[in-house]
Amino acid sequence: MTAQAIGGLGVVVLIVLTLLRVPLGAAMGLVGLIGYAAIDGWDKAFIVFGTTPFSLTHYAFSVLPLFILMGTVATRSNMSQELFHAANAVFAGRRGALPMATIGACAGFSAISGSSVATAATFTQIAVPEMRRFGYDLRLATGSVAAAGTLGILIPPSVIMVIYALAAEESVPRLFAAGMFPGLILAALFMAVVWVVVRLRPGWAPVGEAMPWRERLRAAGAMWKLALLFGLAVGGIYTGWFSPTEAAGIAAFAAIVIAGATRQLSLRGLWDCITETLRTTAMLMFIIVGAWIFAYFVVQTRLPSGLLDLIEHFDLAPWAVIAMILVFYIILGCVLDAVAIILVTVPVFLPVVTAMGYDSVWYGILMVVVVEIGLITPPVGLNIFVMRAQLPDVPLGTMFAGIAPFLIADFVLIALLLLFPQIALWLPGVLY
Repeated sequence: MTAQAIGGLGVVVLIVLTLLRVPLGAAMGLVGLIGYAAIDGWDKAFIVFGTTPFSLTHYAFSVLPLFILMGTVATRSNMSQELFHAANAVFAGRRGALPMATIGACAGFSAISGSSVATAATFTQIAVPEMRRFGYDLRLATGSVAAAGTLGILIPPSVIMVIYALAAEESVPRLFAAGMFPGLILAALFMAVVWVVVRLRPGWAPVGEAMPWRERLRAAGAMWKLALLFGLAVGGIYTGWFSPTEAAGIAAFAAIVIAGATRQLSLRGLWDCITETLRTTAMLMFIIVGAWIFAYFVVQTRLPSGLLDLIEHFDLAPWAVIAMILVFYIILGCVLDAVAIILVTVPVFLPVVTAMGYDSVWYGILMVVVVEIGLITPPVGLNIFVMRAQLPDVPLGTMFAGIAPFLIADFVLIALLLLFPQIALWLPGVLY
């Protein structure tokens, strides 16, 4: 069996193991070890297996736990509730005000959480009860929260972008800059979907009560915490004041200080935040070790060069190859989570994409957008199942029906990124 055939078989086995719910890090490490041994012998395979974990001592990895800590502190210190009330004040008096406010608040919270699951879980507790109280249809209520939750991995700082940067050996600041405009565009598209839905189905959303301007300004004033943390975490990177790790550390410390000064976080709560951060970081590091072992195996198989030879043989246009990759990602997103998709596919597809002349930063943003779709589509739909755990009385069918219109916005953004790559590349080009 050729090395490329072993590589193809390894990818298939990895997907099967993941579907069988074998822990992702263990599955990638096992397939990578056995596959490497099949090509180059057990001695060299064990050298790679034994030395790879020491790669995690690299300074760049320290950005992960710091951004996770910042998001955890922000979630537990009621900043999300303040954002929701501020966004609601902006849209008060309109039909569909609460779903639009939810999307706006999720976009803001994404700038300090970096996690889609955390964003969806948080606003399920905050927004859905409010929409129920005012008589919103459950399809619109749950669909808007699930869709807006996906903004957590697109609007920087994003944990998924950091993972892609580590896997692709790409610049974290450039990826953060590239995700800004697509994230804002997607939030606007989600709001446009709500605007269309409430006009086609006025019974799904009552007209909200108007709010005096004085109250609106008072509610908007609560966003100072978000503005400060975003300015430190992302603004500091964009201006060149801090490296990503320094910005993450300063922003995490600022979040703790703000939460403590406003009496929103006790010492016990801070300990819980640190414990959750350690647990999440350990899980991600275990997965990354497995991913790097798998990546070494893919390099040995020369699978990317084999794909390029196949593309040249069939004389496929670059846009057709990208379209096929996107269809593959959408299908894969229905059965695997975002981290798995990125770590499994980047070693295989990224060399192919860059060899065809595409920018790896643009591809990373496109990949994140497509991965987002997997967070809200069956059978996995991680955001949906996180919401279902908190809303056991709402059928899954209702949630998936509610998410359907918002998928149109995702596909519109994908089309815009394909037609106008500068949507993602303009800001990194200006800043870096």
